[in-house]
Order: sequence, then structure tokens, then C-alpha cells
Amino acid sequence: MQVRILFFVISIGLLATFSHAQAQFLQQLVDSTKTIIDNNIVYDPSYFSIDYPNGDIPGGKGVCTDVIIRAYRKVGIDLQKEVHEDMSENFDLYPNNWGLNRPDKNIDHRRVPNLMAFFERYGKSLPITDKPDDYLPGDIICWDLGGGITHIGLMIDRKSRDGKRYLIVHNIGQGQVAEDILFDFKIIGHYSYTK
Repeated sequence: MQVRILFFVISIGLLATFSHAQAQFLQQLVDSTKTIIDNNIVYDPSYFSIDYPNGDIPGGKGVCTDVIIRAYRKVGIDLQKEVHEDMSENFDLYPNNWGLNRPDKNIDHRRVPNLMAFFERYGKSLPITDKPDDYLPGDIICWDLGGGITHIGLMIDRKSRDGKRYLIVHNIGQGQVAEDILFDFKIIGHYSYTK
């Protein structure tokens, strides 16, 4: 209950930029993200042929993007379908990092640059700053890890040990975990995506 009250107070501050319904959605998203924390998920970037829509790779596997996809599925949004449909109509607006000439419903939504392009088109791009207070539960954070490698995670309403930053659920190789990593890497994207 204390967590809900804390997030409600945060939501009141967001009402200038988010409607009450969006604030409620963000709370549901945060709650759903916490349910998928599982350090037993094996990091596996392999290509999988999956169902469409609502396809998922095997449950015990995943990468950073699968955290986002699974959290949003729990609140009724299928990013596989949303990204595929938009890429089918607007393929030239998405990064062409993989040398493809058409969308691939099996993998496109599992690539950080594609999710960034989608969130820039349909979500809310938020400022990238060095101030922890600018990052709130429900926010999607993207990083550049160096060497052309990108990473993504979703912020929840649990705080770091020093109480200064919210934790982020992500998978960088140790499972779907909640960690204090906000400023560990160069932030290249900060988004909110609601219904």
C-alpha cells in the first residue's frame, strides 16, 4: 500500500503532462513489470520464429527488449504487433542496421533501435538529464553501451539504497532484474508510452 501511495503522489505531479487515465496506466505498467522480475531468465539473443500476434520466445529466455515487451503485454499492449504494423507502413522511418528490405515480425520488436523509433513516433520523448528526479516509474530508458550495442529498461517504483534513484528492470545478462543502473551507461533515449 505504501508503494501505491508513493506512486500516487508522483502521479499527481505528472497530471500536468499525463491524464489521470495515463497515470493509472503507468501504475499498472509498473506493477506488471515487477511481476516479471526473474533472475533465472537466460540471456539469449538468438533469432526465434514466433507466433503473430502475441508471439513470445521461450519463457525461460530473453534479452533487454523482452522485458519491455512482456511488461506491456501484461497491460494489454502487444508491441510485436504495434511495431510490425508501423514498420509495414513506414519501413523507411526505422533504422536499417540489419540490411533488411522488409519488416520481420519475429525480431523487429526485439531490437532496441526499432523500439526507440516506435516510442519516438507514438510515445512521449522525455528529457535526457543527469538529474534523478527527471526519471519516474513507468519511464523507458535506453542506453548506449559502446561498440554499437544498445540497451533498454523500464523504471519501477522501488528506490536505490541511497533513496536517490528509482530502480530499473532490465536484462543485461543476469536475468530480468531490478537494479540501480540509471546513470551506469550513456542515456540515449527516455520515453513514456501509454494507451
